[in-house]
Amino acid sequence: MDTQTPGTGSPTSRAAAGPVPPDPGRDAAVLCATCGVEHDPAALPAVCAVCADDRQWVPADGQRWTTLGELRAGGAAIRPAELEPGLWALPVRGGVGIGQHAKVLVTPAGNLMVDVPAYVDEAAVAAVAGLGGLAGIIASHPHMYGVQSEWSAAFGNAPVYVSEPDAGWPARRPPNPVRWSGTLEPLPGVTASQPGGHFPGSVVVHFTARDGRGVLLAGDTVGVARDRAWTTFMRSFPNYLPLSGRVALRIAEHLDRYDYDRLYDNFTGCIATDARAVVHRSARRHADWAEGRCDHLT
Repeated sequence: MDTQTPGTGSPTSRAAAGPVPPDPGRDAAVLCATCGVEHDPAALPAVCAVCADDRQWVPADGQRWTTLGELRAGGAAIRPAELEPGLWALPVRGGVGIGQHAKVLVTPAGNLMVDVPAYVDEAAVAAVAGLGGLAGIIASHPHMYGVQSEWSAAFGNAPVYVSEPDAGWPARRPPNPVRWSGTLEPLPGVTASQPGGHFPGSVVVHFTARDGRGVLLAGDTVGVARDRAWTTFMRSFPNYLPLSGRVALRIAEHLDRYDYDRLYDNFTGCIATDARAVVHRSARRHADWAEGRCDHLT
């Protein structure tokens, strides 16, 4: 496990000391070229189960697999971006998959990766080490597993927290999986819970930011609309399948256990202020449309 002091310096400046040689073992890691989720190369299915599910999709030309080595050779890279003090995004450029922006939450007790990139190389490991390494990894739902086994191995087999209701989804067993239900405190002052919705075990992570405001990392449980004034509640985003009004209201009520002013989804969406009120009014609007109370407008 990396023991550098968390939260100091720039990860890109620390990673820029020179070219970093590839790891041949890591290069062989296999992932689905559509969703970017890692798979056991010794037990590849005919079709990725994540993509065959009604929340995702299989390309018209069929299943394709790739490796981290192929992605690295094609120029894939991670460029960490600071979202706010103590919170970083890890977008992948030139990779495959859904395109999530994984987060690294930096705390005095260690760092937590929330959602996982579908890529890793030595430069990315060095960048995250520059933030203080990883004390744990937690994906909001199976679409966000990325290459969690490789990230865990890179940081001393950091625990990978797997939501119990979704525990059948990993297609590759991480080196140090921890199954959990209900509520989890992966680090002091950081709380995860399972409101469900998008998946039965869908996870949100709450913490208090350095400005004293509550922040919610919502994954796909609460999607941020493009106008950033509303949120949405979906079973499938690419297949345009909404959750019911009852479930949207249930999610909003579950989140009431937290004091949160800001909300980030698992891409670039952010509700920058008054997020709790935005989630509640969005859930009511969602329920009104899903349950027919706005039919007169159609």
